[in-house]
Order: sequence, then structure tokens, then C-alpha cells
Amino acid sequence: MHELGIVFHIIDRVDEVAEQNHVSRVKSVTLEIGEVSTIVPVYLRDCWSWAVDNRSKHMKGCELKIDMIKATSYCEDCQKAYPTKPSGRKCPYCGGPHTYLVSGDETTIKNIEVYDEENA
Repeated sequence: MHELGIVFHIIDRVDEVAEQNHVSRVKSVTLEIGEVSTIVPVYLRDCWSWAVDNRSKHMKGCELKIDMIKATSYCEDCQKAYPTKPSGRKCPYCGGPHTYLVSGDETTIKNIEVYDEENA
């Protein structure tokens, strides 16, 4: 389960951003996760729940929000983009094998929401 390592990395990065911006408490973090990124959202959430309360200086009780990004591939033979998941590496339009992934394997911190100082 590599999700715990991913969560630790995200927490470390968010704590750095919080320190740099003089934020005392983070309310939520929104991640963008590609559907072929090999990250299992339910495992990520389980790790998150434990880690933010036990590892982070600024994130106790912090909510994890996930936006899934659809995987898209591009065919060099017919020059069309297509949804990766149902077709894989073979182009559904021309059957060509010369395809590559355009998006859908990334993991990005999209948003960090903080409490204002009065509600921290």
C-alpha cells in the first residue's frame, strides 16, 4: 500500500506551505487524482484519517477532498484523443497501436483551504 507514503508526502508539503504562509490550521485539502494513477482513493482516505491527526502540526481533523481526472490517450496514427480506460493502448477509432497517455496518471494538490484566525 503506497498510499500511506503519498499521504505523508502531501502532509509534509501542506505543512511547509502552511508555515510559509503563517497558517495555524488547515481545514481541507483537495487532490486531483488521475484514474490510472494506481492510487486507490478508499485506501488514501483511510491513511489520511489516521495521518493528519497523528503526523501533522497544522492539519488535525483536516478533510480530504478528491477530484478524479479521467484518463485520456492520443493516437498518433489517426490524431484523435480517446478515453483510455475502456480502450487501453489500442485506438478505438483506427485500431492503431501508436498511442500515448495525455492525462489521467497525475496526482496534484489542487487546493488548500484554511481556517481564518478567528475560527482556528
